[in-house]
Amino acid sequence: MPSSPEDTADHTDHHEPSGSPDSLILHATDNGVSTITLNRPEAMNAITWDQRERVIALLAEASADPGIRAVVLTATGRGFCAGADLRGAPVSGDRVPGDVARTIRLGAQRLIAAVLDCEKPVIAAVNGTAAGIGAHLAFACDLVLAAESAKFIEVFVRRGLVPDGGGAYLLPRLVGPQRAKELMFFGDSLPARDAERLGLVNRTVPDEELAATARAWAQRLAEGPTRSIALTKQLVNASLDADRATAFAAEAMAQEINMTTQDANEGVASFVERRAPKYQGI
Repeated sequence: MPSSPEDTADHTDHHEPSGSPDSLILHATDNGVSTITLNRPEAMNAITWDQRERVIALLAEASADPGIRAVVLTATGRGFCAGADLRGAPVSGDRVPGDVARTIRLGAQRLIAAVLDCEKPVIAAVNGTAAGIGAHLAFACDLVLAAESAKFIEVFVRRGLVPDGGGAYLLPRLVGPQRAKELMFFGDSLPARDAERLGLVNRTVPDEELAATARAWAQRLAEGPTRSIALTKQLVNASLDADRATAFAAEAMAQEINMTTQDANEGVASFVERRAPKYQGI
């Protein structure tokens, strides 16, 4: 085990994974909120191949299940996710050209895409160090809460690696190209308060308040107009890649689609009737 969280690198071997994939990913659904918890605290939650596939599957299930209206992604112990632990990943013999790119596409990029494409809002409750793909996993979420003790580290440069898992896509969109390059070129540890100041984190809270704050935010989302939020997420995520005409057309179509939902009708009716809306998520 590295001597400190800051020494933890992406794409390195950590402790041998112990337990089944289900025990390494804790999952519970309560009041419309799906909570996904990485559970390898002895390895700072470096994510294994099996864990990654389980998280991707749970996010897909959240999208398809009308009973789930918000998702919280968090972890146990001192680390949120210390990077990718490739021990136990399928091995196909000698490496040939294309293997690395294929591994990235089918691995780290699929994980980040699963968060971005989830039709329900995803909150990251970052309880500790988020390094490498762990940092990108948090940054891909729709809202990011961080404990005061949390740190974010672009560790790739420390090992002579190119950032993967969508880092060079996500960071410039969140903090601009100059700040993104600073983080990726130097690989310095970024405390939660500084991450909040840069716009990578929505709110930093005392460690002991993280879980309660995440539950409160998730419950607010779960009581909201789910399809409206999903369409809004799609519009915002696509906005930085679209010209104005395309963005305006997408906005108009999203509003057209949303007006067919029961929640949109309920929102308008509650306004006219001067009462609080009661959204059902449909």
